[in-house]
Amino acid sequence: MTYMTKSEFAARRGWSKSYVSKLASQDRLVLRDDGKVDVEATEALLAESADPSKAAVAARHSENRVERDVRSHLQPSADTPAVQAVLQAPGKGRDFQAARAHREYYLAQLAEAEFHKVQGQLVERQRVEDAAFTAARGLRDQMFGLAPQLAAELAGMTDPWDVEKHLTDTFRRVFTDAAKMNDDDLERAMTPS
Repeated sequence: MTYMTKSEFAARRGWSKSYVSKLASQDRLVLRDDGKVDVEATEALLAESADPSKAAVAARHSENRVERDVRSHLQPSADTPAVQAVLQAPGKGRDFQAARAHREYYLAQLAEAEFHKVQGQLVERQRVEDAAFTAARGLRDQMFGLAPQLAAELAGMTDPWDVEKHLTDTFRRVFTDAAKMNDDDLERAMTPS
C-alpha cells in the first residue's frame, strides 16, 4: 500500500490542493488516522464514484495537464493499459454507475409505458376497475330484479320445458343487455378524458 500526504497526492494526480481538500470533504478520499491518503483505496473509490458521462471531459483535462507538463516525469510503459480497470471494493455501498444504470432503466420503463398509453395499448388500472365494478353491480342488480318479474309468470306454468325455455330466454335477454352496457362502460374507461 502506498500512503501520501494530500499535497503529494494532488501533485501525483496533477490536481490542485483545494480539489483534493474538496474530495476529502465529500468523503471520496481514504485517509489514515494520521491524515495520509491511502492511494490505491482512494483511486478505487474515485473510480467507482466517477460519473461515466464525464469521461470525455476528464480525458480532455488529463490531456491538458500533460501538455502543461504537470506529469511530464511520468512515462507510461508499453504494457500500461490506456484505461485502468475499475476496482470494486467489497462491502462498499452502491457505486455511481450502478445507481445511474438503475435510474436509466426505470426512466426507460416509464417512457415505454407512456408510449403504450399514447398508442392506446395501455389504460389506467383504476378506470378499468371502476368500469368492471359498475358492470358487475349492474349485472347483479338485473339478476336479482328477475325474481319478482318471473315469480308470477312461472307460478302459472306447469310444463318444465316451458319453464326452462322461459328462464333461458329471460337470462339471455338480461346477459345481452348487460354485455351492451359493459362494452359502453369499458369503452368509456379506456378513452382518456
